[in-house]
Amino acid sequence: MPKIENQDFLFKYLNNASPTGFEQSGQEIWLEHIKPFVDTYMTDSYGTVVGVVNPEAEFKVVIEAHADEISWFVNYISDDGYLYVARNGGSDHQIAPSKRVNIHTEQGIVKGIFGWPAIHVRKQPGGKETAPSLQNIFIDIGCSNKEEVEKKGVHVGSVITFDDEPFFLNDNLLVGRALDNRIGGYMIAEVARKIKEGKHKLDFGLYIVNAVQEEVGLRGAEMIAERIKPDVAIVTDVCHDTFSPLYDKIVSGSQKAGDGPVLTYGPAVHNNLLKEIIQTAEKNKIPFQRSAASRSTGTDTDAFAYSNSGVPSALISLPLKYMHTTVETIHTGDMNHVIELMYQYIIQLKNKTDYSYIKNPN
Repeated sequence: MPKIENQDFLFKYLNNASPTGFEQSGQEIWLEHIKPFVDTYMTDSYGTVVGVVNPEAEFKVVIEAHADEISWFVNYISDDGYLYVARNGGSDHQIAPSKRVNIHTEQGIVKGIFGWPAIHVRKQPGGKETAPSLQNIFIDIGCSNKEEVEKKGVHVGSVITFDDEPFFLNDNLLVGRALDNRIGGYMIAEVARKIKEGKHKLDFGLYIVNAVQEEVGLRGAEMIAERIKPDVAIVTDVCHDTFSPLYDKIVSGSQKAGDGPVLTYGPAVHNNLLKEIIQTAEKNKIPFQRSAASRSTGTDTDAFAYSNSGVPSALISLPLKYMHTTVETIHTGDMNHVIELMYQYIIQLKNKTDYSYIKNPN
């Protein structure tokens, strides 16, 4: 098995559900883990958590991941006790049939399944087979009517997550739901731990941000960027491994799990900051890959970059197979290289670094 520092924390964190808008319990786990590595911490009203090193420093550097996972809402309860759903984030209706789910209620977890008719009866007139859609996927919790459902504490608006746990595949691959992007929360916590245990004295404020509500529009990052007002932001998220079947590399780029972190070029990514991160990777012999984002990166990088008066921002991505499924898959070597790259860049960073494209003449 691969060596993962703090694996017990990682698996506890991954196994805990943190659907968008309901991240509290996962954030509490993350905060308790990171407290020994920071001087103080803060939270905001929607649940973003920030560990801070050197809170009195004027120059502020953010390293960030997002804490929320895709999920479902109960959207309609039929008279015969079946639940129909709406997306909370980018949940995939095609993978839902036959999946086990947890419905989160004030009374506790209610178990359910996405039922689906047998292959024998799915043919429509003309031979076309019924396909999963948001109009026909449904959850069965074993109730025969709506009143029985409601007695279990399930109601319209109850949030639903898939019931899956992480495991290793061929030793060096980690598989699980919600690696997008709680693996990022793990990685930034590891950076904080390495800085603390290495006894590095930073001459700037380091803000380790685990933001909420990325999956519905980068909302947590927007809010916390306005509060912190950072001078620099380095975001980590996942990107697509395009070497598994059915990807068009001409459209999606060429990124492969196992070949190192992916560094993105794009309008929101500050070229001077990116150049320094690349130099850090090369100096420390950390493998990396490159990608291009024609407009937005689709990550919290965009929220930080365009906040306040503009914040130099960069994105370090982790290649991921099978995004937004219950079998999201990463290479643990890539994970460790992302941690090392962020760590090495932070410890060499100096107070009030000037990233300006245009320098004022002397």
